[in-house]
Amino acid sequence: MLLQIRHETLYRYDRPVRHSVQSLRLTPRADAGQRVQNWTLSAPGKQAQQVDAHGNVMHLLTIDEPHDEIQILVAGVVETEPTAAALAAHSLSPLVYLPETVLTRADEALRAFAGSRRSGFDQDDVIKLALRIRETLDYVAGATAVFDTAAHAFALGRGVCQDHAHVMLACSRALGLPARYVSGYLLTDRDDHVASHAWVDVWLEQAQHWCSVDVTNGTLAGPQHCRLAVGRDYLDACPVRGVRRGGGAESMSAKVEVFEGTGPRRTVAPRPRLLQQRDAQQ
Repeated sequence: MLLQIRHETLYRYDRPVRHSVQSLRLTPRADAGQRVQNWTLSAPGKQAQQVDAHGNVMHLLTIDEPHDEIQILVAGVVETEPTAAALAAHSLSPLVYLPETVLTRADEALRAFAGSRRSGFDQDDVIKLALRIRETLDYVAGATAVFDTAAHAFALGRGVCQDHAHVMLACSRALGLPARYVSGYLLTDRDDHVASHAWVDVWLEQAQHWCSVDVTNGTLAGPQHCRLAVGRDYLDACPVRGVRRGGGAESMSAKVEVFEGTGPRRTVAPRPRLLQQRDAQQ
């Protein structure tokens, strides 16, 4: 499947920013299930490309002159495959993704929900766990904030795809299964989370591959998913993360278009919101 993607992000500040540094993970990964045909990234300031510890393409963006907005635009074509749900391990050991993080720490309620792990935990078990989480945690846009933990969202009983992913990570790790957060894009007919998306890879020791599952949609990841970055949780894989000096209050709007081949576009109109540099994935 060919996915054509365009993602525009605009940050505005009510006072000039003197200096800002942004880490951009907005370039699709070269994973086995996808191939980047072409991709461009446009942003002000100086850009330095590197590969982070998780194998993600990262651009370090530095703006060292006064500015009251930052506009970031990425666009390109990615070819995806039907086998995207099963991914082989790369040079980084899956065990890196076994320890819990602050955002994915399982409390007593989450551990009880996860239950005990049976021998031979397989793809069907991953799907069953994902479906249980989906049934327990209602999708409600704006229900949680970017730094809310898996335990908080689980107790609340609602959240967005970031929360679904964090709860899945917490449960998987409580069962002794390495699991990693995935950020990316999704081709969908739904208007509520057609933009940047999040799902989870769970390591299956017996099969010796990652099983990629989209908890929000209750399905394995497939050719409609485009992977941007992976990490231990949202903070490792978020599309934009940065720091600044000055600027006062900040607002952000984002517009994403994802469509197949030359088919009809699926568009999310710009949605202004107030935040402090980071925005949760919906």
